[in-house]
Amino acid sequence: MTRRVTVVSLLTALIATFLVPHASAAPRYRNYVSLGDSFVSGPFIPLQRLDPLSCFKSTQNYPSVLARKLGIANFTDISCGGAQTKDMAGVQSGIPGQSVPQLSALKADTDLVTLSIGGNDIGFMDIILTCAGKSLLDPHGAPCKANYGDELAQRVAATAPKVAEVLKGIKQRSPKAKIVLVGYLRILPPSGGCWPIVPISRGDVPYLDTVQKQLNGMLGAEAEAAGATFVNPYDISLGRDTCAAPWDKWVEGIIPTSLAFPVHPNARGMAAVGKQVAGVLGSGLAGTEFDGV
Repeated sequence: MTRRVTVVSLLTALIATFLVPHASAAPRYRNYVSLGDSFVSGPFIPLQRLDPLSCFKSTQNYPSVLARKLGIANFTDISCGGAQTKDMAGVQSGIPGQSVPQLSALKADTDLVTLSIGGNDIGFMDIILTCAGKSLLDPHGAPCKANYGDELAQRVAATAPKVAEVLKGIKQRSPKAKIVLVGYLRILPPSGGCWPIVPISRGDVPYLDTVQKQLNGMLGAEAEAAGATFVNPYDISLGRDTCAAPWDKWVEGIIPTSLAFPVHPNARGMAAVGKQVAGVLGSGLAGTEFDGV
């Protein structure tokens, strides 16, 4: 009888261990802070938050998606459109902007931090506008590459120590936090493009795509050096770029076809990134809510 009871107890314990926790376990992370630029904040994606309105934050941006998927109630999104690495520890004045440094949201008990930064340090929007303008007279050439040459790669390299400093600042303020550095969704296809719908010259499409790979590669290297986790949405967004059909794209073109800022993620792109980060964090929830993206 004793042996039978022992076997039954063991089976009951195994069932409780493997089947029950998903229904009753508390969220793994309790205090989540989101940092970063407009690829985080989600300008023009409904609904826009008012804290402050000048940062153009959406309730559908990827940190909001992630917080819901992980069941985190204590969630602070201090991301802001236009942010650079200097705005993490300093005040970002003007519009976009806010009156406090982003790192001020970090506390000793913060246990999850996500960050996307670096695109504005290399002059992301100015590059797009410059290349678009130059394409008008040379749609089949590579006038943007001729204009910038190796300069953009040098800008990426110069941004690396700035990103390292931000990661250091996060660790100092929240030493127990899981830090996730999130890269940028693919903006252009590997080649060809779709001029004039997205006015980037045919020869400049692979050039700019290479620059983006360099930027994401730098972010991955800095994350590894700092002991942080790197998530790269570029890897999941082939065919979802600005040249994709309106119902497929995750990043809008210069003339958006859904509610989002030009050359920025739309709600579908944000949902995809939130799902990807949740999967990397091992939430067990990835794929249950956004399988249609």
